[in-house]
Amino acid sequence: QKFLLLDAPTKRTLPKYIDAFKQENVSDLIRICHRPVVNASDGNGKSSIGDNEYDAEELEKATGIKVNDDIKFEDGGVPSPEAISRWLEIVAKAKEKDTTVGVHCIAGIGRAPVLVAISLVEGGMDPLDAIAYIRKYRRGALNKNQVRFIDKYQKSSKSKK
Repeated sequence: QKFLLLDAPTKRTLPKYIDAFKQENVSDLIRICHRPVVNASDGNGKSSIGDNEYDAEELEKATGIKVNDDIKFEDGGVPSPEAISRWLEIVAKAKEKDTTVGVHCIAGIGRAPVLVAISLVEGGMDPLDAIAYIRKYRRGALNKNQVRFIDKYQKSSKSKK
């Protein structure tokens, strides 16, 4: 399974990311977090998307990439069993289609790498090798709490052979 691990696009930077999404055959984009919207209002009292966050519907219409916002966990934290289950479900569907899963948090060095590491372990990689592999490509990825979590992570019963 291929993953595209990245930081959060903004409305302004999204076109550059779309090029990478197309090049890497991304079918699903997991947005673990929203960037905070600062003073964003449409004038009618409704909040609107500021320049610091892209519009998922626009991205889906323009590219066909499914943006998924339902996996959430704290910055610097680790995912719940429910979040892991949902992640693995998305990954399995993308694998069936032979497409890439894009995943981002704000900086792309905490929450998103945790999910990719889980998939690498599920695929048979040793947890510490998964951490080293991710850090090879995302320098500074994963804090001590996340490293401990991945090191102790047990494959789900679905992927055990």
